[in-house]
Amino acid sequence: MDTLLYTLFLGTPLWLWFSFIGIVVALLAFDLGILHKTDQEIGVAESLKLSGLYITLGVTFGGFIWWQFGSQTAAEYMTAFVVEKTLALDNVFVIALIFSYFAIPRQYQHRVLFWGILGVIVLRGLMIGLGATLVAEYSWVLFIFAAFLIFTGIKMLVTDDKEMDLNANLVLKFMRKRFRVTEDLRGNNFFVQQADPTTGKTLRYMTPLFLALILIEIADLVFAVDSVPAVFAITTDPYIVYTSNIFAILGLRALYFALAAVLYRFHYLKYALAILLVFIGSKVFVAELMDWEKFPASWSLGITFAILAVGVFYSLWRSKDEAAPALDLK
Repeated sequence: MDTLLYTLFLGTPLWLWFSFIGIVVALLAFDLGILHKTDQEIGVAESLKLSGLYITLGVTFGGFIWWQFGSQTAAEYMTAFVVEKTLALDNVFVIALIFSYFAIPRQYQHRVLFWGILGVIVLRGLMIGLGATLVAEYSWVLFIFAAFLIFTGIKMLVTDDKEMDLNANLVLKFMRKRFRVTEDLRGNNFFVQQADPTTGKTLRYMTPLFLALILIEIADLVFAVDSVPAVFAITTDPYIVYTSNIFAILGLRALYFALAAVLYRFHYLKYALAILLVFIGSKVFVAELMDWEKFPASWSLGITFAILAVGVFYSLWRSKDEAAPALDLK
């Protein structure tokens, strides 16, 4: 048994993978089984406390990484954790738009986000596994990731944001056309049984709550196209990439209920994120040109914090007199 636990999976002993998955399962069980056994509206105070718990656990896990792998790997983990959490801010705004579009009451939003986390755990795992395999087999793929990040960052700097129109969403149109969907919510149910208006037979219908879940999963998949390559440009260790991703997302979903209403204050943070993506992508090429085995992790962490700190303070200063947008969060 001991031999099995120390067997390497993607370069890391199985016991470390099992330990992390065990922590995540315990957190989700605690969340659903104890904190939110019934549908209830999550207030700002509870959201901040829960997010603080997840951030503390994420940082504490960074201490565990330091103990197991050393300061270099711990710095890479913390950099990846901070970058992933910051990049996911736009995802929070998209989630708020989706909930507003479907008129999802606040007491049901946690249920959607909780089940969405399970999808994220699986989807991110598949994407990171694929990315790790490609990088291991073809090291030049890392330069493609880096070039993509530079291109994305420059594009963010020179293009204006466009308001998302869910009425034109192709996935939503397809699901409404191909599947039976109820016109309105049916409590906290994703599916219900009801009579078909044409045949009178009792059939299974999706509800708008399930459509919201699907769109949130797709939104996360789209955002992962940026965030996963960004973390691979920081470290190619699949264990660090995956654990930093999941801890960051767990905490951000918990913070959603406090953050969604004030996200407009961070509008100008996108420019800091754009610069950060260019920096992360560029350092891969800089390390190659200067014949470094790897860009120093301590430099990455310090520069990342500096860029984001400037972006946050500038954004808060510029938006101090702006009125909140009309976003119905129910």
